[in-house]
Amino acid sequence: MELLHNAVRSYAWGSRTAIAELLGREVPAPHPEAELWMGAHPGDPSRVGTRSLLELLADDPRGQLGDRCGRRWGGRLPFLLKVLAAEEPLSLQAHPSAEQAALGFAAEERAGLPVDSPVRNYKDPSAKPELVCALTEFHALAGFRAPERTVALLRSLEAPDFTPYTELLAAQPDENGLRALFTTLITLPQPTLDALLPQVLDACVLHVKEHGEFDLECRTVLELGEAYPGDAGVLAALLLNRLVLQPGEAIHLPAGNLHAYLHGTGVEILANSDNVLRCGLTPKHVDVPELMRVLDFTCGDMPVQTGEPTADGLWTYRTPSPEFELSRLELAPGVEVRVDHDGPQILLVTEGRARLANPAGEVLEVDRGQSVWLPAADPAVVVSATTPTRVFRATAGGD
Repeated sequence: MELLHNAVRSYAWGSRTAIAELLGREVPAPHPEAELWMGAHPGDPSRVGTRSLLELLADDPRGQLGDRCGRRWGGRLPFLLKVLAAEEPLSLQAHPSAEQAALGFAAEERAGLPVDSPVRNYKDPSAKPELVCALTEFHALAGFRAPERTVALLRSLEAPDFTPYTELLAAQPDENGLRALFTTLITLPQPTLDALLPQVLDACVLHVKEHGEFDLECRTVLELGEAYPGDAGVLAALLLNRLVLQPGEAIHLPAGNLHAYLHGTGVEILANSDNVLRCGLTPKHVDVPELMRVLDFTCGDMPVQTGEPTADGLWTYRTPSPEFELSRLELAPGVEVRVDHDGPQILLVTEGRARLANPAGEVLEVDRGQSVWLPAADPAVVVSATTPTRVFRATAGGD
């Protein structure tokens, strides 16, 4: 068990306070800090001492990953753990399945498109499912809302020029109707969009002033419209579930789920991939035809998890994603939790101070914001604390 030294990624949408405060550094930071990466991603691998975690895995894949994980993932660490701190909205995006990623990656390789090209969709042949667990109140758009509710929202806006689009979904309130409406909105000619958006935004203003049923959704559209004027993603946002996660609540985003994180700090675990397909709310590359190939129009409420109790003080977030599993340890003073797994683990302390001890008598004190690498070959550790402490555990998922 050894402390990890991790990279902080700076993007324009990041917070100048959240990650700096977590790490005990001066607040505010000199520039936005969006993500703290823990893992072996080639773009910014963690370090163990003076060595990259990538080097450790290459030199000792069996000891670091274990037989099961090493065989399943070809000697790679299959997950990446992050702290994500969003001060402003991220792009409206979805991720491919493993099969879609393999096909897309192969096609772009055959076309000779450089991996670092700004117009490349597939940086690798892997899926990128993810799960985000809120550390603070966390706001997101995720998954298509039930069509009947979306029709009610759109009709409540009373934007005359938008009526034909509303009735398109009202005439077919199912996944096919959502596909038809989303495709229509996201491909509107810019002159049509420029004429339609102000009317929709004015209707949202009126809805908010009148304290309408869809106040939160309308406020979100107004915020997005101000940040991304003339962007078709503002209209697309009207079709998605608007979520407010409380600390400890989480959502799993499988392949094809259209989503955008809006504001807040959370722990995110995801497959170790860079594949993102965007359709709006971004100045980056947008490829609508390719996005349509991977989007899942399954609709309804987005499931929110609080974790399943699997041991004293241990709560696990269950997903079908084989690349990862996230657990949360809630440690009261004097309580000990045994942490064991047949593969690699990363432990991250987000509140309090944890004490890790193994059968060899080794002890490691881990402060808030610090994380620990536990190779597969290490024995089980016992985690305890003298004050209320929260620890997140990242492992590979089951077969």
